[in-house]
Amino acid sequence: MKAFVSRSYGPPDVLTLTEIPVPVPRDDEVLVRVRASSVNPYDWHNMRGEPYLARLMPGGLALRTPKITILGADISGQVESVGRNVTEFRPGDDVFAVISGGGFAEYVCVRESDLAPKPENLSYEEAAAVPMAANTALLALRDEGHILPGQRVLINGASGGVGTFAVQLARALGTEVTGVCSARNVDLVHSLGATKVIDYTTQDFTRETQRYDLFLDIAGSRPVSVARRTLRPKGAYVVVGGLPGRWIQPMGHVLSALAASRFAGQRISVADALKCPSPKENLRTLSAFLNDKRVVPIIDRHYPFEEIPRAIGYLEEGHTPGKVVISV
Repeated sequence: MKAFVSRSYGPPDVLTLTEIPVPVPRDDEVLVRVRASSVNPYDWHNMRGEPYLARLMPGGLALRTPKITILGADISGQVESVGRNVTEFRPGDDVFAVISGGGFAEYVCVRESDLAPKPENLSYEEAAAVPMAANTALLALRDEGHILPGQRVLINGASGGVGTFAVQLARALGTEVTGVCSARNVDLVHSLGATKVIDYTTQDFTRETQRYDLFLDIAGSRPVSVARRTLRPKGAYVVVGGLPGRWIQPMGHVLSALAASRFAGQRISVADALKCPSPKENLRTLSAFLNDKRVVPIIDRHYPFEEIPRAIGYLEEGHTPGKVVISV
């Protein structure tokens, strides 16, 4: 099979299109023929080995060479074969999943416990836009933010991959949403259900008089101490990421939030889709929203499989509304 393999850290051209053997599923795994994938910041952080601080953290990036040699955390496709202990899936089933890596290949083995049926009304490309970004948004809003109908939610970074899902999910869960984005994406965020949209290039959302029950911070563009001013006394601050950097960021922003959680009156936490204890159940929950079109994947660009390095380079520019999808 063909796969993009990375043997060293660096820019997108370190990814080499290579012929490698098709993997064989273990007893609890499913071999998936990948029909589509998508690109996430997670991919280019692992590709570049940045921030460098992550190479020194337990469970983080490897110090000198990539731990994950085939990137790609989002997949959708068809079951090719199954391990002998797999009971839910059969060859030919349409599936999707969020995985730690392996999606930038024609085939990948996935644990049955991580795999879910693909939403029936979505194409492979649309389904591939969902797993990591939408799962992160769901974790942040429901599991970490504990949002309730009627509450007010502020989403900083509302036009990106996680943000576009978060706006729609927050509205579907009955909250009033304020989105923060650039001027060119104001109309998009409004169309997704935000009651109010703040253009961060002309307004400082931390100086608004409105106070929120939940601040979902995807962009990480304000210090934690400043961001907390937007919250009610018993509000929640949930961090997804932060501004990119070579040495510390966005990890520095995440660590700052975790440090503040020990002393703050508000609840402060971090949402990470790859640490989700029940990815399959979350994907099933998301499928219900997707099948009745309360949530719709927003796709900015499509790239063919052979142009994965170019797709990652485009995402690295940092101005992508919605998702960048790969057709395999």
